[in-house]
Order: sequence, then structure tokens, then C-alpha cells
Amino acid sequence: MPKRIAPALFLGALTLLAAAPAAGEEKPLWELGVAFISATYPSYRGSSHQSGLVAATPMIYYRGKIIQSDEDGLRGILFNNERVKVDFSGGVTPPVHGNGIRQGMPKLRPTLEIGPAVTVTLWQNATRKSKLNLVIPVRVSYAVTGHIKPAGIIFDPSFDYNIESVGDSGWNLGFRTGPIFGNQRQHRYFYEVEEQYARPGRPVYKASGGYSGARFVSSLSKSFNNDKFAIGGFIRYDNLRGAAFEDSPLVRTKHNWMAGIGMSWTLKQSETMVKTRD
Repeated sequence: MPKRIAPALFLGALTLLAAAPAAGEEKPLWELGVAFISATYPSYRGSSHQSGLVAATPMIYYRGKIIQSDEDGLRGILFNNERVKVDFSGGVTPPVHGNGIRQGMPKLRPTLEIGPAVTVTLWQNATRKSKLNLVIPVRVSYAVTGHIKPAGIIFDPSFDYNIESVGDSGWNLGFRTGPIFGNQRQHRYFYEVEEQYARPGRPVYKASGGYSGARFVSSLSKSFNNDKFAIGGFIRYDNLRGAAFEDSPLVRTKHNWMAGIGMSWTLKQSETMVKTRD
């Protein structure tokens, strides 16, 4: 995976390294800083090729009423109250060159994923420091090849459980788990083998839509110096057993791991303060 795209790829992972502020807490309207991460990751879900990198990326937080870029990533807030939030956000996946079982096949271009998500708070304790959310996102994927090409639809509902300052230690713990689903175009993009690319050990394969496996993510983080400095780490596990593309010759393993550690520094911030919302 080319390291030139690492900052974009791991910007989303870096959001796992900082705990979101509690509702009603005052935070700067904007913050500028820098973040660093060291991580290991598979080329794609089902790939047996694992890579590692060390990357740096700018950290830009903006907490407007509608457009926000903060601990939850870049998004547009469409609706938000005590129990339900509707927002519009995106993500990226990296390009994949023809390594390993994909040798001789066209490289997978980076994809941009964008779409709405509904977050429902199912439970929270009296202090609102422990919370269980149901997150229901639907994202449309586009391959970036010099022009934008549709690459399918992804639906990955999850249960998110977050604990702020476990035992008053200042360490924030988060868990996320749920199934993933993709339509036929999404699975074809990653797992189909057309006739001209078939070879011994890599037969023709026609992908179908449906279940894409399950995912579990855990994160741990802590802030210091009035939230000017933060450290943390995350680990992600993907299980592809039962996936619609499980028998694709491009699936070399049914178990994938991604893990990373990181730190961030806030270098400059707005004097204007705003109240945060869940």
C-alpha cells in the first residue's frame, strides 16, 4: 500500500484515539494540530498480505452547528437530540497493487465512501459517562481513478459501547461490533476474477451481494494537559466466515487484524468556545 495515502487512510483510525467530549462540555470552535500513528493492516479484507507504516497527518477540528470535523471525523449534522442523531459522513479505503494472489490483476483504486448514518442511544448511565449506541450507516462507495466510478453500497450497523474515564483514571475505553453487508457491485470490485485474469490457483469467480462478515473494534485513549496532548491505541478484527464472497480465490484468510498506536498535539485553537453535543 503506497505510504503517500497513509494520512488519508488513517485519519479515520486516529479518531479512535481521542474520546468524544461529553454533551454540554465547552470546547474550542476550532483546533489545529498534528497526529502520528504507527499501524499494521491488511491490503484488503481477506488478504493475507499485511503491511506496516508510521505516518503523520494534520489534525483539524471544527465544531460548527452543521459541519463538524472532530473526534468523530468529518461529517454534516442533519439532526441531533438527546436520543437520536442523523449525520452525513465519509471514509476512504487505500489502493491495492497486484501483490500476492492479485499478481497480474489491475490494482484496486482508492475508494471514497459517503452516506448518512442514524445513531440511537439505547442506554446511558446517570452521569452519561457510559453509553450504548446503535449506529446504522449506509454508504455509497466510489473508486477514484482519475474520474469517479461507482463501487457499490455498504451497510454496516454496529453496537457502540463507550466508557469515559474508566474508574476515574482518565482512560477512555470503547468497543464497536456488528455485521457488514455489501451489494454485488461492492463485492465484485474486491473479489471478482474475470476470465482474462484467471490462472491456475485463481479461477474465474463471479461475486454476489450479501453478508460481508463481521467486525470488532476496541480502543483506549487518554488526554493530558487540558486536552492539548492525547495518546491511544486501537485493534480491529474482521471475521469473513459465511461471507457471500468467502469462496473467492482472492480471499486468502478469513481472519484479518488491524492495530495501531498514536498520539496527537493541539498547536493552536480558537478563543471562541462552543458547547458540544452527543
